[in-house]
Amino acid sequence: MPMRHPEHHLLSRAGWLRAAVLGANDGILSTASLIVGVAAADADRSAVLIAGIAGMVAGAMSMAAGEYVSVSSQSDTEEAELTRERSELAADPVGETEELAEIYVKRGLDPALAAQVARQLMAADALEAHARDELGMNEITAARPVQAALSSAASFAVGAALPLATVLLAPTSALPVAVSAAALAFLALLGVAGAKAGGSDAMKGAVRVTFWGALAMALTYAIGTLSGTVL
Repeated sequence: MPMRHPEHHLLSRAGWLRAAVLGANDGILSTASLIVGVAAADADRSAVLIAGIAGMVAGAMSMAAGEYVSVSSQSDTEEAELTRERSELAADPVGETEELAEIYVKRGLDPALAAQVARQLMAADALEAHARDELGMNEITAARPVQAALSSAASFAVGAALPLATVLLAPTSALPVAVSAAALAFLALLGVAGAKAGGSDAMKGAVRVTFWGALAMALTYAIGTLSGTVL
């Protein structure tokens, strides 16, 4: 019988892909919006750059801290569930075996086969069996706070560097237009890349991020123009 090739599922990318795409999207959008708003207020190039760099550093640290705290909370919940499950397994292994068998019956196995499967899985690794089939926890969905924090911070910084580079290359008088156009192009490319990496529709991903990006930059441009006129 020929050996089957190992299957590669896109779900295994879900954790780091979400953090990376979210970080890069926020880096482009928030930094570009900040730059457009400051530039619209008739600030010179150095002031725009300072604002953009400050936004990049603050945003990257905020993303890292937010992801770490959020995913750490998930990790704490998972650990608490596992601790409780260990106690239940130690106190009533027979009852836990029956509970596992009931889960398999509900999924379509006949009672005798479900009981046999439950006993074998309990003998191999009882905690893993209950974590996976009772609690819905597995290696793919496990919380990884440090990985999420680093992915978000790094991707935010990379995303923020793109509109900052545009500031260095574009004429001062055209900064709002140039940064907006470049940011929308970057967001569209990010949407396509993220969609393809996740196996979803590329056009939908591009339209989704560019729409919200255009709206955000239009609002900050209006605020910057108003501030430059009134103040």
